[in-house]
Amino acid sequence: MASSLVVVESPTKAKTISRILGKGFVVISSMGHIKDLPKARLGVDVQNGFRPEYITIRGKGPVLRKLKDAAKTADEVFIATDPDREGEAIAFHIAKELRNKHKVHRVLFYEITASAVKAAIASPGTIDVKKVNAQQARRILDRLVGYEVSPILWKTIRRGLSAGRVQTVALRLVCERESEIEGFVPREWWDITARLMKDQGEPFSARLTKISEEKPELESEEMAEEIIRDLKGLDFVVNSFQKGERKQRPHPPYTTSTLQQDASRRIGFSTRKTMVVAQQLFEGVELGKEGSVGLITYMRTDSTRSAPRAIEEARDLIGKEFGDRFLPVKLFIYKARKGAQEAHEAIRPTSSRRTPESIKKYLDKNQFKLYELVWKRFVASQMAEAVYKTASSDIGAGQYTFRATASKMIFPGFTKVYEVKNSKESGALNQELPELSQGDKLELASLDKKQHFTQPPPRFTEASLVRELEHKGIGRPSTYAPTISTILDRGYVEIGSRKLIPTDLGITVNKILVPSFPEVFAVGFTANMEELLDKVESGESGWEDVLGQFYGSFSEQLRKVESDSRKLRDTIEEETGEACPECGKPLVIRWGRYGKFLACKGYPDCKFTKPVEEEAALEEPCPECGGKLIYKIGRYGRFVACSNYPQCQFTRAISVGVKCPKQDCSGEVVERTSRKKKVFYSCSRYPDCDFATWYKPVPVECPKCGASMMVEKNRKDGKALQCLVCKHKMESES
Repeated sequence: MASSLVVVESPTKAKTISRILGKGFVVISSMGHIKDLPKARLGVDVQNGFRPEYITIRGKGPVLRKLKDAAKTADEVFIATDPDREGEAIAFHIAKELRNKHKVHRVLFYEITASAVKAAIASPGTIDVKKVNAQQARRILDRLVGYEVSPILWKTIRRGLSAGRVQTVALRLVCERESEIEGFVPREWWDITARLMKDQGEPFSARLTKISEEKPELESEEMAEEIIRDLKGLDFVVNSFQKGERKQRPHPPYTTSTLQQDASRRIGFSTRKTMVVAQQLFEGVELGKEGSVGLITYMRTDSTRSAPRAIEEARDLIGKEFGDRFLPVKLFIYKARKGAQEAHEAIRPTSSRRTPESIKKYLDKNQFKLYELVWKRFVASQMAEAVYKTASSDIGAGQYTFRATASKMIFPGFTKVYEVKNSKESGALNQELPELSQGDKLELASLDKKQHFTQPPPRFTEASLVRELEHKGIGRPSTYAPTISTILDRGYVEIGSRKLIPTDLGITVNKILVPSFPEVFAVGFTANMEELLDKVESGESGWEDVLGQFYGSFSEQLRKVESDSRKLRDTIEEETGEACPECGKPLVIRWGRYGKFLACKGYPDCKFTKPVEEEAALEEPCPECGGKLIYKIGRYGRFVACSNYPQCQFTRAISVGVKCPKQDCSGEVVERTSRKKKVFYSCSRYPDCDFATWYKPVPVECPKCGASMMVEKNRKDGKALQCLVCKHKMESES
């Protein structure tokens, strides 16, 4: 029977599209890329126009054979990978491998709904070679930087570390922010607030804003006290009073960046988790009798544009649910930032009639939270403005001027659906002003002074780092989440109280790479490269020209750095102020394959070394000598040891606080490291007890069988717990 082949990237997407197209179509998933540069070598011929060497990705042979076999008997082939550069590159490589190229078409699904899928199939296009070239240029750029700079880190710190064209700039931003915080000197300042009344009415607050037409600069309590003493003898008179109305427009629908930021702030999702869950919602979720349906539009976009039919559907819903007052007279037109790809839409629900509550029973917890966020933001973007009644008054007292403000919402508008915080107006929103007239004398109820200190810039969160990357033009919608995930996974940055904190390793890597490659890892240079890649996609520049322009200066910097790797090692040495116990020369902190260690500066003449002791993490004393127990890092990972080493040589493995689950075993589960440096967990009584697992045990009782231990497993959408006895799974609280 004649049929058409449709190729997509994921099995979920294939399932949704197969249901939509029905008979006559065979839908197969490529499982992502089928070809890439080789892992074991550079794979780029820099002497011959940067010609890439693409090979079939290991394990993708069977997938490729399946696609080829299906294409042989198909009347037509539609390649429907994602509508971005990566998707275009996947489509290009698949098309090259298939025979009967004349019948291969490219289709773009910006949403996976019946109408969108059928319309795309009915009007197919061709593969956009310019977009493929842009992706190829980015891939080669990243390969050149990663494969030629990373070995420098191996020589100076340890093997296994990596550098990246964008990830290193992101790390630089985090490290530079940390330096600003560490170098910040707080400055004291005070403000003065007057509580005033008119005709014995309710008191209201007014803040000192001017002294003789100048902004007050009160640097000490004494200065504030002196002004308060002066004010107590003065009359407070109304200089001006204005009433008005302020309107607040709704926010535009989400882009990738704003979705990641809002998901972080409002529902606590990491950038990675946001994109994983958004991908699920885009590709399709089973909605009972309705089957698998794509719930949101494509989630990698920098556009705020929405299709007219989607806007009309939302306006119809708003009118029915909230009334015509909540519909703006004119449609809001949202302007995208410069360079945004307007071919894409914003992230929105595929149907605003599909309310979050109506499909909640079909979604897991994370899917519901993110879908609700997308739905509310889009529907709110088409609602009327919020309206506030405002009042303000300038009040004079001698040479001093106070200002009182008030703001009260009189019509919620879009905030009925999407609540916004007005932190800058929090004081104004919490009070009302009486009716005042110029010349009114006010009674002083109290004067209050308050101490403040200037604050250092805050550490980046994932949300604020995404905003900074976007603002500076570093990366594109598809790269924000992978970039942040990479610097976290590499151990260059860690998360504390939802803030991004550079580790010692990250600071050291930054200290090596940024001075060594000041141009390559400059913020402006990286942003300029993104613009050049955009020009490749638009056809304004050739991909070989962009690579040649980059590689000339890059290779020159590389040669300089490689010629003096010893100098680099010296730059990351830390002075300790201690003397070597063997030769008396200074001891310094250096990096080795197992992290930091103390070494004699007289190396190689003196080979004295010893581990760097980490901060004590245990309350209990050493059971042998009573000394302090600390964490150390050795050849086989972390362990607990006595700080009085070598006089006391007590050591033990790190317990995870869970008893061994083996029947009649008195041991406890401890952390160990395999010869290949992979952490696993086993019984402390090994080899007498052979219990071991790759997953971290947690002291949680299984609700199904009552077993006292479960293990924590990583999933694409977060972490889950699984019982080792009955295999019951449940959501992890973390």
